[in-house]
Amino acid sequence: MKKLLSMLLIAAMVLSMTACSSGTDAADDSSDAAAAEEGDTAEDAAEGSAEGGTFVIGGLGPLTGDAASYGISVMQGGQIAVDEINAAGGVQVGDATYMLELNFADDEASEDTVITAYNSLMDSGINALMGAVTSGACLAVIEQSSQDGILQITPSGSALGCTEYDNTFRLCFTDPLQGTTLADYAVDNLGASKIAVIYNNADEYSTGIMEAFVEEAEAKGAEIVANEAFVTGDVDFRTQLTSIKATDAELICVPAYYQDATYITQQAKDLEMDIPFIGSDGWDGVLGTVTDVTTVEGAVFLSPFLASDPAVADFVEAYEAAYNATPDQFAADGYDTVYVIKAAMEQAGSIESADLIAAMTEIQVDGVTGSVTFDATGEPNKAAKFVKIVNGEYTAME
Repeated sequence: MKKLLSMLLIAAMVLSMTACSSGTDAADDSSDAAAAEEGDTAEDAAEGSAEGGTFVIGGLGPLTGDAASYGISVMQGGQIAVDEINAAGGVQVGDATYMLELNFADDEASEDTVITAYNSLMDSGINALMGAVTSGACLAVIEQSSQDGILQITPSGSALGCTEYDNTFRLCFTDPLQGTTLADYAVDNLGASKIAVIYNNADEYSTGIMEAFVEEAEAKGAEIVANEAFVTGDVDFRTQLTSIKATDAELICVPAYYQDATYITQQAKDLEMDIPFIGSDGWDGVLGTVTDVTTVEGAVFLSPFLASDPAVADFVEAYEAAYNATPDQFAADGYDTVYVIKAAMEQAGSIESADLIAAMTEIQVDGVTGSVTFDATGEPNKAAKFVKIVNGEYTAME
């Protein structure tokens, strides 16, 4: 019995030592694996940092709702640029190379929705912001983007306040510049001395252009014989047009978006009004919404882009191949904005927001909307262009 107990005791001790040894080895193996994994992760991170990685451009614009055409065009134009840049090897930033990614959020052109969309983009870790596409949405987020210190470039937000902060820039013309340029053209080139205006008094874009247009036209000696207002969502403009018809207006200026221009021009024809129209850059796309192209025949509007220009053929071809559609100026704005961000990255030699912002006044980009530089106030320096609708087609004005 004593021998049996002794043998059992010895066996138990051996088993205990084996178990402890196995546990220690397992723990050691686990520690070694964790250390190896940690080392690999650190090595991968170091390698990723040295090679660059992905630079994410956030986008804000309407992808649904009445203004969806603008946001979709900007997004698609921006994606063409991203694809081109990545196919060419990415962006060289100092010793690092970065591939671009576009993360575009639907803001519904709403001042409420855009805040949520912006916060979602920031939470996802974007490196720069393209947007917002519309002025109202842009104005709603610029203070927050300034506090966050991120580079923000609006491709098409033309309200004067869209560049209020040091981190904010715009690619398009300002509303006051559009209004002044339109008035100069109306008086100096078209010879109009009596002009009527129809504008949206609920929209910063339309109101800003109208105010500058009226001021400049009157300063040049022209008379504003009617200044008729409407609000967002209106589709019946017969009252405003009837008032204008009772005047001796030689020209009607409509600083509004193409949806409004579609209704206004059709109803003017219905009222047998034979008065030419001039419009702001929001008219771009109107040929896609009118049912009778004769309603806009002869209309002239401001635009930085014309798809039939041979100089932009490569972009137009790429866009048509990707989306089976002809790009408008908003697509061109999105395309050029991505190339502006690329130029800022290269000039800065860094992807830090402060460096990118500082680099914006040091770059020049020859884009499809023209050659552009930026001043310290965030405004672009670029030439204005006019488009005339002739025989149902957009035609460049000489």
